[in-house]
Amino acid sequence: RAGSLPAKLIETPVAESSFGPTFGEANRTMGFRAAVIGLIAVAGFMCIYYMGAGVVAVIALVLNIVLVLGVMSLIGAVFTLPGIAGIILTVGIAVDSNVLIFERLREEQEKYDTIGIAMGRAYTLASSAIFDANITTLLTCLILGWVGTEEVRGFAVTLSFGVMFSMFTALVVTRWIFQIMINL
Repeated sequence: RAGSLPAKLIETPVAESSFGPTFGEANRTMGFRAAVIGLIAVAGFMCIYYMGAGVVAVIALVLNIVLVLGVMSLIGAVFTLPGIAGIILTVGIAVDSNVLIFERLREEQEKYDTIGIAMGRAYTLASSAIFDANITTLLTCLILGWVGTEEVRGFAVTLSFGVMFSMFTALVVTRWIFQIMINL
């Protein structure tokens, strides 16, 4: 009984609050708007800072989001705020992977005369850091999905797909596009 207060609780609450469906719809709309604005800002930055390589990164980023949305649609997932947050974080992860590759490519271009050799080395050297970062994120998503609430599981599933497609688009798709550009 130590620390107990002498106050008694009454059965009827002093105030009640309820939220209608328009509250959730407004939050979802604002979350979607934030995702679009963030995507445009990131795409603009990548195109300005990395120029042609930035355009390749934006193509890979858009493909990444299309793949995530396609798989989520295929499994019948309903997009909630945590799902939208997973997509927004996917954008950051995808850009991070591309930045690692592009910065390594800059370093390798200073060492080698041909772009083909520099590109091959850049992807080889950057891939270990990309795998490490994405595998740890996938493990975190697995734990969140295992112990989290339903909303947290939605975030974890969306982010898991985003991370997997991010590795694919960064390591395979961008390299494929660069190879096409080199061969032209």
